[in-house]
Amino acid sequence: MRTGTEPRPSRLQHQQLLVTLYGLYGQANQGIFPVSVLVGMFGALGIDAPAVRSTVSRLKRNGVLVSSKEAGIAGYSLSADVLDAFEEGDRRIYAPERSRPEDPWSLVIFSVPEAERNRRYELRTELTSLGFGAVGAGVAIAPNNVLSQAVHRLKDRGLDGYVEYFSADYLSEQDIASKVAQWWDLEELDGQYRDFLEIYGIAEREWAARLDSCKGIIDPAGDLARDAFAYYVPMLTVWRRFPYRDPNLPLEFLPDGWKAPAAKAAFWALDAQLAPVAKAYALALLDSRGVASGTSAIQDNASGQWPAEGSMASK
Repeated sequence: MRTGTEPRPSRLQHQQLLVTLYGLYGQANQGIFPVSVLVGMFGALGIDAPAVRSTVSRLKRNGVLVSSKEAGIAGYSLSADVLDAFEEGDRRIYAPERSRPEDPWSLVIFSVPEAERNRRYELRTELTSLGFGAVGAGVAIAPNNVLSQAVHRLKDRGLDGYVEYFSADYLSEQDIASKVAQWWDLEELDGQYRDFLEIYGIAEREWAARLDSCKGIIDPAGDLARDAFAYYVPMLTVWRRFPYRDPNLPLEFLPDGWKAPAAKAAFWALDAQLAPVAKAYALALLDSRGVASGTSAIQDNASGQWPAEGSMASK
């Protein structure tokens, strides 16, 4: 089922979709997918086999995928660096922490020589992906709960030699909300949440009606399961961007009508409906290709092992 407005897979980068697929279903066969499995999964997303093979070849050259073999089955797995970044992102998706007004701030002060300005760009990119805002040249700020992630990430990327870390309180008499609006582009982020709501906000009722019509009997290899898979994977791929953009600031610091809570509620409702059905389709496909099915950390949310956003949807 498509509404006609959701991002079609062709509009999403194939690499983004591939990483989502590995994250969701990659524990099967120790995270190794034969090309036939990738062709089948992408085929369900409307992407043909030549495009899949071209994507796999490109990502292997770029070090995103590595050739692997398990139990006699040859295929590809995500590189360790990509897998680590994805697992970190999963934690931010399924267990986000919203900071409190009284919490201290993390400051990262950095200085990179002009001769290494490419490293400066890399450093800024990494900090932005962790939810840091910009106070000024060489000064980044974020809620204190992301500091440990920043320390780990920058050390892992070899960027820690350019930075100093501080934990601080805001002592100015100026309204903190007005400063936050300068440090982060809240208007752009709110617009992205609004776009997500416009695309997916009404889909919950439509999917509920379609799933209810099956009276609990769903063929994992049938059209409904395939449609759920084809809807869920791109939706999750779109949603995966938000944890890297949203610093989860206290609601008291954010503009009135902030769209994130409503967007999160829509995402979690669709995740609860579609994740189990999409998983059933994926595992049936894996079994049909002779790959032993399994589960992964991200997909465990379907069975309630992650903290429910029911309590987070208002955050």
